[in-house]
Amino acid sequence: MTDDVRVRRLGADEAAASVPALADVLVDCVEGGASVSFMLPLPRDKAEAFWRGVAEGVSREERALLVAEDHDGGILGTVQLILAQPDNQPHRADVAKLLVHRRARRRGVAQRLMAAVDAVARAEGKTVLVLDTVTGGDAERLYQRAGWEAVGTVPKYALMPDGAFCGTTFFYKHLD
Repeated sequence: MTDDVRVRRLGADEAAASVPALADVLVDCVEGGASVSFMLPLPRDKAEAFWRGVAEGVSREERALLVAEDHDGGILGTVQLILAQPDNQPHRADVAKLLVHRRARRRGVAQRLMAAVDAVARAEGKTVLVLDTVTGGDAERLYQRAGWEAVGTVPKYALMPDGAFCGTTFFYKHLD
Protein backbone atom coordinates (compact mmCIF):
# COMPACT_ATOMS: atom_id res chain seq x y z
CA MET A 1 0.00 0.00 0.00
CA THR A 2 2.44 2.70 1.16
CA ASP A 3 5.62 0.61 1.12
CA ASP A 4 6.84 2.62 -1.86
CA VAL A 5 6.16 5.95 -0.10
CA ARG A 6 8.76 7.74 2.00
CA VAL A 7 7.72 10.47 4.44
CA ARG A 8 10.34 12.93 5.60
CA ARG A 9 10.87 16.43 6.94
CA LEU A 10 12.40 18.94 4.57
CA GLY A 11 15.09 21.40 5.55
CA ALA A 12 15.00 25.02 4.40
CA ASP A 13 16.98 24.51 1.17
CA GLU A 14 14.97 21.42 0.23
CA ALA A 15 11.71 23.26 0.95
CA ALA A 16 12.74 26.11 -1.35
CA ALA A 17 13.80 23.68 -4.08
CA SER A 18 10.48 21.81 -3.77
CA VAL A 19 8.25 24.84 -4.41
CA PRO A 20 7.25 23.76 -7.96
CA ALA A 21 6.36 20.20 -6.90
CA LEU A 22 4.47 21.42 -3.84
CA ALA A 23 2.58 23.89 -6.04
CA ASP A 24 1.57 20.96 -8.27
CA VAL A 25 0.02 19.19 -5.26
CA LEU A 26 -1.76 22.32 -4.05
CA VAL A 27 -3.22 23.16 -7.46
CA ASP A 28 -4.37 19.56 -7.91
CA CYS A 29 -6.08 19.53 -4.51
CA VAL A 30 -7.86 22.84 -5.08
CA GLU A 31 -8.94 21.73 -8.56
CA GLY A 32 -10.24 18.56 -6.91
CA GLY A 33 -12.44 20.60 -4.57
CA ALA A 34 -10.35 20.82 -1.40
CA SER A 35 -11.12 23.79 0.84
CA VAL A 36 -7.56 24.71 1.81
CA SER A 37 -7.67 28.53 1.76
CA PHE A 38 -7.62 28.96 -2.03
CA MET A 39 -10.31 29.57 -4.62
CA LEU A 40 -10.72 28.44 -8.22
CA PRO A 41 -9.05 29.10 -10.47
CA LEU A 42 -5.77 28.89 -8.54
CA PRO A 43 -3.03 30.49 -10.65
CA ARG A 44 0.27 28.63 -10.48
CA ASP A 45 2.17 31.78 -9.49
CA LYS A 46 -0.12 32.19 -6.46
CA ALA A 47 0.45 28.56 -5.45
CA GLU A 48 4.21 28.96 -5.81
CA ALA A 49 4.16 32.22 -3.81
CA PHE A 50 2.36 30.38 -1.00
CA TRP A 51 5.01 27.65 -0.93
CA ARG A 52 7.86 30.18 -1.04
CA GLY A 53 6.35 31.70 2.11
CA VAL A 54 6.20 28.27 3.72
CA ALA A 55 9.85 27.65 2.80
CA GLU A 56 10.76 30.96 4.43
CA GLY A 57 8.91 29.84 7.57
CA VAL A 58 10.90 26.60 7.53
CA SER A 59 14.15 28.59 7.28
CA ARG A 60 13.09 30.66 10.31
CA GLU A 61 12.24 27.42 12.18
CA GLU A 62 8.63 28.56 12.53
CA ARG A 63 7.30 25.57 10.58
CA ALA A 64 8.11 21.96 9.92
CA LEU A 65 7.33 20.82 6.39
CA LEU A 66 6.83 17.13 5.75
CA VAL A 67 6.42 15.45 2.39
CA ALA A 68 5.42 12.01 1.18
CA GLU A 69 7.47 10.96 -1.83
CA ASP A 70 7.23 8.12 -4.31
CA HIS A 71 10.20 5.86 -5.11
CA ASP A 72 11.48 8.46 -7.62
CA GLY A 73 11.35 11.33 -5.12
CA GLY A 74 8.17 12.83 -6.59
CA ILE A 75 6.02 14.59 -4.00
CA LEU A 76 2.67 12.87 -3.46
CA GLY A 77 1.54 14.79 -0.41
CA THR A 78 2.51 17.18 2.33
CA VAL A 79 1.59 18.49 5.77
CA GLN A 80 2.92 21.28 7.94
CA LEU A 81 3.42 21.74 11.65
CA ILE A 82 3.30 25.38 12.70
CA LEU A 83 5.76 25.54 15.56
CA ALA A 84 5.81 29.30 16.24
CA GLN A 85 3.19 29.97 18.91
CA PRO A 86 2.51 32.69 21.50
CA ASP A 87 4.68 32.79 24.61
CA ASN A 88 1.98 31.18 26.74
CA GLN A 89 1.61 28.21 24.37
CA PRO A 90 5.11 26.79 23.88
CA HIS A 91 3.71 23.26 24.20
CA ARG A 92 1.25 23.64 21.27
CA ALA A 93 1.51 23.42 17.48
CA ASP A 94 -0.99 23.73 14.63
CA VAL A 95 -1.25 21.12 11.90
CA ALA A 96 -1.92 22.72 8.53
CA LYS A 97 -2.39 21.94 4.86
CA LEU A 98 -2.58 18.17 4.78
CA LEU A 99 -2.60 17.71 1.00
CA VAL A 100 -2.44 14.52 -1.04
CA HIS A 101 -2.38 14.59 -4.82
CA ARG A 102 -5.51 12.92 -6.24
CA ARG A 103 -3.37 10.27 -8.01
CA ALA A 104 -2.01 9.13 -4.63
CA ARG A 105 -5.22 9.01 -2.59
CA ARG A 106 -6.64 5.93 -0.87
CA ARG A 107 -3.13 4.52 -0.41
CA GLY A 108 -2.51 5.54 3.21
CA VAL A 109 -0.40 8.57 2.33
CA ALA A 110 -2.37 10.97 4.55
CA GLN A 111 -2.26 8.51 7.44
CA ARG A 112 1.53 8.23 7.09
CA LEU A 113 1.90 12.02 6.97
CA MET A 114 -0.18 12.43 10.12
CA ALA A 115 1.83 9.79 11.99
CA ALA A 116 5.01 11.59 10.96
CA VAL A 117 3.65 14.95 12.09
CA ASP A 118 3.01 13.44 15.54
CA ALA A 119 6.63 12.25 15.67
CA VAL A 120 7.99 15.65 14.63
CA ALA A 121 5.76 17.38 17.18
CA ARG A 122 7.09 15.13 19.94
CA ALA A 123 10.67 15.77 18.83
CA GLU A 124 9.95 19.52 18.98
CA GLY A 125 8.53 19.22 22.52
CA LYS A 126 4.93 19.84 21.46
CA THR A 127 2.24 18.00 23.41
CA VAL A 128 -0.98 19.63 22.16
CA LEU A 129 -1.85 19.75 18.48
CA VAL A 130 -4.82 21.49 16.88
CA LEU A 131 -6.25 21.56 13.38
CA ASP A 132 -9.41 22.30 11.46
CA THR A 133 -11.01 20.63 8.47
CA VAL A 134 -14.13 20.65 6.31
CA THR A 135 -17.03 19.18 8.24
CA GLY A 136 -18.07 15.78 6.88
CA GLY A 137 -15.08 15.38 4.55
CA ASP A 138 -12.72 12.44 4.22
CA ALA A 139 -10.07 14.19 6.33
CA GLU A 140 -12.47 14.44 9.26
CA ARG A 141 -12.79 10.65 9.35
CA LEU A 142 -9.01 10.25 8.98
CA TYR A 143 -8.37 12.46 12.01
CA GLN A 144 -10.93 10.64 14.12
CA ARG A 145 -9.31 7.28 13.27
CA ALA A 146 -5.92 8.75 14.22
CA GLY A 147 -7.09 9.64 17.72
CA TRP A 148 -7.99 13.30 17.26
CA GLU A 149 -10.90 14.70 19.28
CA ALA A 150 -13.48 16.96 17.66
CA VAL A 151 -14.28 20.01 19.78
CA GLY A 152 -16.85 21.75 17.66
CA THR A 153 -18.12 22.84 14.29
CA VAL A 154 -18.64 26.31 12.88
CA PRO A 155 -21.21 26.37 10.04
CA LYS A 156 -20.31 28.50 7.01
CA TYR A 157 -16.79 29.06 8.36
CA ALA A 158 -15.09 28.97 4.97
CA LEU A 159 -15.72 28.57 1.28
CA MET A 160 -15.12 25.64 -1.01
CA PRO A 161 -12.98 26.47 -4.07
CA ASP A 162 -16.17 26.94 -6.11
CA GLY A 163 -17.56 29.54 -3.68
CA ALA A 164 -20.03 27.36 -1.77
CA PHE A 165 -20.04 27.67 2.02
CA CYS A 166 -18.66 24.84 4.13
CA GLY A 167 -18.64 24.14 7.82
CA THR A 168 -15.37 23.60 9.65
CA THR A 169 -14.71 21.16 12.47
CA PHE A 170 -11.93 21.86 14.97
CA PHE A 171 -9.86 19.03 16.45
CA TYR A 172 -7.17 18.59 19.07
CA LYS A 173 -4.81 15.80 20.06
CA HIS A 174 -2.72 15.38 23.22
CA LEU A 175 0.60 13.66 22.65
CA ASP A 176 1.62 13.10 26.28
